[in-house]
Amino acid sequence: MSVEARPGADDPYVALQETDEFQNLRKKFRGFVFPMTAFFLTWYFLYVLLSIFAPGFMNKPISGLVTVGLVFGLLQFVTTFAITFIYARWASRTFDPAAEALGARMDAMSAPNGDKS
Repeated sequence: MSVEARPGADDPYVALQETDEFQNLRKKFRGFVFPMTAFFLTWYFLYVLLSIFAPGFMNKPISGLVTVGLVFGLLQFVTTFAITFIYARWASRTFDPAAEALGARMDAMSAPNGDKS
């Protein structure tokens, strides 16, 4: 037996999703996450492709046994941590307050009448 959710006009989740505030929040999220993801994937695949197609460049010594490829590999970790830090900072300043406001609005919409807690 299949039970399909049929959102109606009285569904508070659908009503919230249709608000301008929700759509703006979604646009802000995508406006941050998609470019950051594209940047990281480009950087990652550059590293992989250079490893495959330019081994001479990647094996070039920088200092002693440290090569360009090793530095690029370590920079992958640095980039990952930097992106995580930047996202956490952005989310706590920009995204989370707006999401919490929408969550409070959702709680108020779904609370039984008379319950103002």
